Amino acid sequence: MDEFSDRSLFDLWFPFNMSHSTSTTIPNSIDIDWKESPEAHLFKVDLPGLKKEEVKVEVIILEDARLYLQISGEREKERDKKGDYKWHRIERSHGKFLRRLRLPENAKPDRLYSSIQDGVLTIIISKEEHEEGPLLKTIEII
Repeated sequence: MDEFSDRSLFDLWFPFNMSHSTSTTIPNSIDIDWKESPEAHLFKVDLPGLKKEEVKVEVIILEDARLYLQISGEREKERDKKGDYKWHRIERSHGKFLRRLRLPENAKPDRLYSSIQDGVLTIIISKEEHEEGPLLKTIEII
């Protein structure tokens, strides 16, 4: 599975534990579980607090002529409402995120499903054969 992941080399080589960082930006990568059944590839993506309108799921082709599942979005920083507020702590992350996973050749992007519920995005990509069609597709989250 590692050969399909795009986790940054920075993640592998950076020796410091950032768990005590004061930054509240979203990490460069998001947590994804990927499993395969005889019929499909199933992805579960942790996106707590995000609405479907804040997430974009695409199947794209990059320069290497391979298919990739791309998940991107942005969590807005909570803006101060009118009033006299004094922040004591800001720990919830915000900002843009992007994650790409190279899809195996048996993944067929013309037959897929996605939904988001309770902060978990579920994406199912069929492995069945399909007729030739467009290889670039934006996936609607329902």
